[in-house]
Amino acid sequence: MKNKIITEICVDSIESALAAERGGANRIELCDNLIGGGTTPSLGMMELVRKYLAIDINIMIRPRSGDFCYSSFEFEVMKKDIEHAKQCGMNGIVVGILNQNGEIDMEKMGELIELSKPLKVTFHRAFDMVKDPFKTLDILIELGVERILTSGQENKAIDGINLIKELVNRADGKIIIMPGAGINKNNINTIIETTGVKEVHLSAKKKVESVMKYRNQSVNMGGSIAIPEYDNYFTCEDTVKTIIEILNP
Repeated sequence: MKNKIITEICVDSIESALAAERGGANRIELCDNLIGGGTTPSLGMMELVRKYLAIDINIMIRPRSGDFCYSSFEFEVMKKDIEHAKQCGMNGIVVGILNQNGEIDMEKMGELIELSKPLKVTFHRAFDMVKDPFKTLDILIELGVERILTSGQENKAIDGINLIKELVNRADGKIIIMPGAGINKNNINTIIETTGVKEVHLSAKKKVESVMKYRNQSVNMGGSIAIPEYDNYFTCEDTVKTIIEILNP
């Protein structure tokens, strides 16, 4: 009998969180600002999603978009957000912190892991920005991290499939390797069958046009960054259901 594949859906709204659960997701990664790679959601978002969801919730701990080398002030923010995550009943944190040389900042990462206990820790796609993925794998096993979220150091997991497979082999069950980025119904079986992973991460999102009737097309809230003001993206319940049926028929 085929082993059940755990499906984690990445969401940045309560609507998407509810759609993920209705679709059959096992767990969500709760973020803000997915268009920027995901940052820590508000305290209000954490409280309400926990109130309305029964499935596990892992919370993104990332004070800003961009690189993963943080200032002392940003590090203090991360620690406060971990405290809030614990108070709100989150099941785990998703975090990563690097130094200027593209290696894990061992001291700071160790402090965040210790602070997060008893929550489980996922090392996010900061892993895809490290200089030596195999050395980093060994370090994260030593630190007691539960899983690594990775695209195989490529923009999409399907393109990093060979590295993901090698990471699974080297991990040898000591840490979970969870592929993410660009995973969909067309490539998910290939990724699982090639790599042997037991968990997958995707957003299953769809574009939903804004309900706004009056639209000022002269103003862009992103400034010089052209982000469409009247396009919204939410997790699609039917897409999640399709993925679950593909993985666990």
